[in-house]
Amino acid sequence: MTAEASEATGSFVELLYDQAPRAAFEELLAQQERCAATDEARTSLRRQYDVALRLRELIARQRAREAELSALYATASDLTAIRDVDAILLAITRRARQLLNADMTYLSLNDEGEGASYMKVTDGALTQEFRTLKLPLGTGLLGLVAQTGAPYFTEDYQSDERFVHKPFIDDAVAGEKIRAILGVPLVLEGRVIGTLLAVHRTVRPFPPSEVSLLTSFAAHAAVALENARLFAELDEAHRTMTRHATAVESAAQAHDRLTDLLLHGGGVDEVATVLAEVLGGDLAVHEPSGELMAGTPAPGSWVGAVAEAVGSGRSAELDGTYVAAALAGSEHLATLVLHGRGEPLDRAERRTLERGALVTALVLLFARTVAQTEERLGGELLGDLLESESPDPVLVRERARRQRVSLDAPLAVAVAAIDGMERHAAARVAARLAATHRGLAGEHRGAVVLLLPDDDAVAVGRRLRDAVAGQGARATVGVAVVPESGVAGLPAAYAEARRCLDTLTALGRHGEVSDPVGLGLTRLLLGQNGPEQLAEYVDLTLGPVIGYDEQRGTRLVETLEAWFATGGRVKDTATRLHVHPNTVVQRLDRITDLLGAAWREPASGLDLQFALRVHRLRTAPAGS
Repeated sequence: MTAEASEATGSFVELLYDQAPRAAFEELLAQQERCAATDEARTSLRRQYDVALRLRELIARQRAREAELSALYATASDLTAIRDVDAILLAITRRARQLLNADMTYLSLNDEGEGASYMKVTDGALTQEFRTLKLPLGTGLLGLVAQTGAPYFTEDYQSDERFVHKPFIDDAVAGEKIRAILGVPLVLEGRVIGTLLAVHRTVRPFPPSEVSLLTSFAAHAAVALENARLFAELDEAHRTMTRHATAVESAAQAHDRLTDLLLHGGGVDEVATVLAEVLGGDLAVHEPSGELMAGTPAPGSWVGAVAEAVGSGRSAELDGTYVAAALAGSEHLATLVLHGRGEPLDRAERRTLERGALVTALVLLFARTVAQTEERLGGELLGDLLESESPDPVLVRERARRQRVSLDAPLAVAVAAIDGMERHAAARVAARLAATHRGLAGEHRGAVVLLLPDDDAVAVGRRLRDAVAGQGARATVGVAVVPESGVAGLPAAYAEARRCLDTLTALGRHGEVSDPVGLGLTRLLLGQNGPEQLAEYVDLTLGPVIGYDEQRGTRLVETLEAWFATGGRVKDTATRLHVHPNTVVQRLDRITDLLGAAWREPASGLDLQFALRVHRLRTAPAGS
């Protein structure tokens, strides 16, 4: 090698090292050729120049390839950080467009059931028709790639006869002004799941480097897409587990609260409150008849789901409302209705509602058992108080204390006869009244008896009458105040109240309340007689006078009462009646005509006065 050739070689290497432009190589060649002394030296320079250009081109390709690979791996690394499937699909198309400097990129996913590949996402598309394109497998370049799993490209799609052209596909391609297309498959575990395509709107070839680059990127994209799908499934599984854990925790909380409620003797109201809070809605508890027992009334036709809930023993849903039946064997005790929630109950929540129905049944059965026990014990205590002549005061008061009954004076006793209602049901009405006043109530000898700590016996009787009337029935009530002797005086007070009741019944004054003062001597004489015997007695003794007044509109009965009240003095009778004494004499003569002269005799006077009293009580205005 000549000195000139050696010097030129070093210069070309320096230019390569400095990444000089091609013009610098040409300038160096021209300079060295001018200095070359022989043709051999010039030929050697030309050969070194050609080698330097080839090295320059190779280095440029290597650097470009290095830049592409660096961009590819950076892009793949970025894709692995995206977990949302839709977001990663969009990122794939955008990064592919950037890598190949394409006019548009798009990605399709295969639908094996329909035998087609449909457009999922595009970047750079101009028309809506292209964005919603669906190609049968094997048609067009996209369909062929999706079917075969091999990459394909064309410099000018419209004129390339290698592909199956369809009018709707060609129209969509023409609408986008697409000419050159490169398509590569998205392959996952040997299965083609879709395609990735890059296009140019000018005719141009795709060098192997671009095919290789997009193929490599598609491989990374398929893995990233699958990872995103798995992450999405994992996130959904996590959300499901979280919801399940929350539901289990909520169910455990509901179980603990309902158990605590049972242990502390809670009622149906508390059950409704707990379930409404735990399940996040409004809850109503209804009687089997539909009457509201507790909670917030439910709108709508939830009644249509009751039969299903009762028959299955499970909760039933109707128009967003959930119904569960509280059952004791085959007995329907109550209906629970959950409404106003806004979203469906999951399985665990429905089990919680059903558990709440079970607790409601237990609460109602327990309340029924307590009521029956209290009724039995109260009946026994009441019977002992009313029948025993000399009860042990210490023992009696201890029994009363256990049943939360006050036996401290003053006490009032009311004895009622009931019409229009079962006596045991009326006894429960009286028991509720007694419970609110620390009293005692029950059935005794065919009547309902109420004992309350109160000094107004008539007021007690009226409360009982009104409570029974509130149930659509009628109560006739005799009352009496227990004397200062307290418990020892109860039997006598009960007997007095019972005589008042018998007297009211005998007089036909049903639905009224009276104490001994209101009935006077009549209660002693009528206590064991019936209405028929009284009517017969009054008719025999006073019937002609009563009939005369009714027929003529006279006031003979009133005159008789005034005459007896004034001790038989005519002038005082006239003053009482506001009439002239002669009028009184004339009326008394008329009475003598009707009853005979014997009515003025003392022996007949007592019968006549008693008949007048009975007649007045029988005709007294109701409620007096």
